[in-house]
Amino acid sequence: MSEKKHITTSGIEIKALYTEAKSMDERPGEFPFTRGIQKDMYRGRLWTMRQYAGFSTAEESNKRYHYLLAQGTTGLSVAFDLPTQIGYDSDHEMADGEVGKVGVAIDSLKDIEILFDGIELKDITTSMTINATASILLAMYIALAKKQGADLKQISGTIQNDILKEYAARGTYIYPPKQSMRLITDIFEFCSKEVPKWNNISISGYHIREAGSTAVQELAFTLANGKTYLKAALNKGLDINVFAKRLSFFFNCHNNFFEEIAKFRAARRMWAKITKDLGATDEKAQMLRFHTQTGGSTLTAQQPLNNVIRVSNQAMAAVLGGTQSLHTNGYDEALSLPTESAAKIALRTQQIIAFESGVTDTVDPLAGSFFVESLTDEVEAAAWAYIDRIDVMGGSVNAIESGYMQNEIADASYQYQKEIENGERISVGVNKFTQEEEGLTEVFNIDDSIRKLQAEKLEHLKTTRDNDAVEKALQRLHEAAKGENNLMPLIIDAVEKYATLGEIADVFRSTFGVY
Repeated sequence: MSEKKHITTSGIEIKALYTEAKSMDERPGEFPFTRGIQKDMYRGRLWTMRQYAGFSTAEESNKRYHYLLAQGTTGLSVAFDLPTQIGYDSDHEMADGEVGKVGVAIDSLKDIEILFDGIELKDITTSMTINATASILLAMYIALAKKQGADLKQISGTIQNDILKEYAARGTYIYPPKQSMRLITDIFEFCSKEVPKWNNISISGYHIREAGSTAVQELAFTLANGKTYLKAALNKGLDINVFAKRLSFFFNCHNNFFEEIAKFRAARRMWAKITKDLGATDEKAQMLRFHTQTGGSTLTAQQPLNNVIRVSNQAMAAVLGGTQSLHTNGYDEALSLPTESAAKIALRTQQIIAFESGVTDTVDPLAGSFFVESLTDEVEAAAWAYIDRIDVMGGSVNAIESGYMQNEIADASYQYQKEIENGERISVGVNKFTQEEEGLTEVFNIDDSIRKLQAEKLEHLKTTRDNDAVEKALQRLHEAAKGENNLMPLIIDAVEKYATLGEIADVFRSTFGVY
């Protein structure tokens, strides 16, 4: 009887014993950065402990932010509700039933002012998971920073702004790909001059993985998308040695401990080669910097306290893989938005890894492991094979429009679920070691009254703002959208006049069309 094969989620076979690997003469902080982008890594500075939060109204989310900052969070990460993500104000009929549910409702600069009340933007970094309406939310953040008297050259943070993965895996796109890419490159150009410390895109593998991809597909499709953004910026005449420094990545971290570590190490090496091949000579422009979030789709509604262990395992893999920023999920997130107690345990998980585990004492502690080095090579080779196929198709936009990426992700998702259902893949508490369920005593619920509150705020805003100034600002934006000039200054002007998110998105809908 032959021995059962052991394979990773990407189908890479794991040998019983590794006795050799290629020689490792690379150094941390040096090209191609396999071992990390800093020479001293966490001995010099820990990763940013960033907890994803946003729900209900700006007032309620502001309270959670103050709580997280008091508990030791070192960066904020904003979740927006679905209407905000797809460019509808809370009083729009398309927003019914979704206001404040999966994130905070933001309709205008007034909401951003409330969201960050009592928080100096110059003192924190903020990550915003926003894509189709990224230009509008960034404009609001910049407008608030100006009102606070902050130096725009010094404020820092990240907007996700990765529309390609929306078409491939997530679905919160509005405009056709070409027009969406225009908005993204306008942000690149504007930020490089006006907000130079801002990361103007976070190229996201997270949602590709949440849609069901393998680790290798997540890596390959994310870097292929990154390559497309580089080429778009180059076509706009931007200097790769300037704008590539402000690109960052956002990866998922799943349960297969060593495959995830290998994925992160391979990602740095591959991105260094991609940027160098496209003309980057500055090492900082060749570095892949990334945020990690533990795997949302790995959380189980059954025996939810088991998720504390899953999240700890994933967080440790992210740290050993060299992440620059980390969000740990709450154990109850398969059931609801995280409760305050779950959010605190998630943050404590990071703090225990940072200050008690000892893994931060030396740089890339797994380097030289026969297994880790071999697996890094195999993950890289499998990812290059995907990227080569996408290049032959003409790049990510063509691969998405033809359905190639979507089909590959769907096939992988189906295969994974089939393995769970037939017992080939064990999920503790789901298909093995099950028990009579004991429900959580506390879950986080958002009621539908939030929409009424937001609608009332919008009505008040529209009766107190200068509507003539708003109309003129929107008309100037409409005319500019038909041309080729950078749109960011006009979007900032519109939000400063208190034009709403939906009004600005509608200007682009009328000019660009919808996809």
